[in-house]
Amino acid sequence: MKKIIKQMKDRSSVLKKAIKAAKHDENSFPQGSLRVSPGNGRVRFFQVPEDKSLPEVYLNKKQGALVAALAQKDYNRKFLGKAQQELDKLERTIRQLERDNAESAYEELSEHRRAIVKPYIQTDMLYARDWQAKPFKPNPYMPEMKKYDTRRGEKVRSKSEAILADMLYRLGIPYHYEKPLQLGYGKVRYPDFTLLKVDTREEIYLEHFGLLNDEEYRNNSLLKMDEYRKNGIYVGKNLLFTYETEYSPLDIKGIEKMLKAILQRE
Repeated sequence: MKKIIKQMKDRSSVLKKAIKAAKHDENSFPQGSLRVSPGNGRVRFFQVPEDKSLPEVYLNKKQGALVAALAQKDYNRKFLGKAQQELDKLERTIRQLERDNAESAYEELSEHRRAIVKPYIQTDMLYARDWQAKPFKPNPYMPEMKKYDTRRGEKVRSKSEAILADMLYRLGIPYHYEKPLQLGYGKVRYPDFTLLKVDTREEIYLEHFGLLNDEEYRNNSLLKMDEYRKNGIYVGKNLLFTYETEYSPLDIKGIEKMLKAILQRE
């Protein structure tokens, strides 16, 4: 429901901007309206005066700018009427849905009641909780290399991964570390982080490339990105990456800004 309300609010914002632009144009149009008369293989245009007792004026080809302005005026008038009507309906519906929706029957329960009641529609909060609690078999590769502690009480393989894990935890973004990902032909990968975009319930993968100075590591990283792409996992859509080199340290502020923009709920 929150996703639907957000989409409605986005549409409302688009309408408000368009209505403002249309109202700004209202006073710039010429007098009268346009009549279009197609026939005999040609189209003729006439300027219809506001005073209906006055005759129409034929507009020739040299008056194309006037024809366009009158057409825009007629469109402007129709647009404002329909856009305002849609906006009014949207805003009424948004108010009603925010005040009274099916999910609120569960969300308004006390903490103790929520603990024993099974909702008929799973809220985002419950979905995220269940997603986070779902067990999985972690990456079996050299578990002894997981030496760095995170605030959530797990161990990761590098200091930078610990920084990223702590950032995700602080931002309230659900994540799994090295959760298995089944690719084509039965191949399994272990992305550094599997993130949950709560409002859309999508999984997004985050890879950290920490040794890009090393040529072999860099080549392997590129092959990994190619492999993701071949399996429908695309950078900027459901795959994010961070990196660092000897001369380009981890951009903590930039990464946090990226994560907030893509994964945090508004």
